[in-house]
Amino acid sequence: MRSLDRRNDEGRDMAGQMVHLEIPAGDTAKAREFWGSLFGWEWQSYEGSPSEYHMTRFSDTTGGAIYEADGSKRGARVYFDVDDINAGAGRVKELGGEAGDAMPVPAMGWFAICKDTEGNEFGLWQNDETAAIPTA
Repeated sequence: MRSLDRRNDEGRDMAGQMVHLEIPAGDTAKAREFWGSLFGWEWQSYEGSPSEYHMTRFSDTTGGAIYEADGSKRGARVYFDVDDINAGAGRVKELGGEAGDAMPVPAMGWFAICKDTEGNEFGLWQNDETAAIPTA
């Protein structure tokens, strides 16, 4: 079996690394207590979110969140990093998947919600400290 070297010619990590995990919850306090007790994760509210959203760090390059579930939505969503959010979303579509529009997280980056060819939901993430909410 061939091993995969995840570094490019400049020694940087290549796109496709798992960088974020989101866990929907009907009761975010109960979910934070569960996951915090299980792994020692500490939560901080993200004040810029339009709904309840609590973030934690797993490492210098990965993190996670518990958010208020929309209806009966369940199941964690994993985000993978890409160098270019629009090119990544385009590639998902080329391969037969679905990709939503890129949306900004101000001063952090861009994300797009996608589905693979089997209907599994995942996200793409592009770091971009200049990301801002578009003005009309």
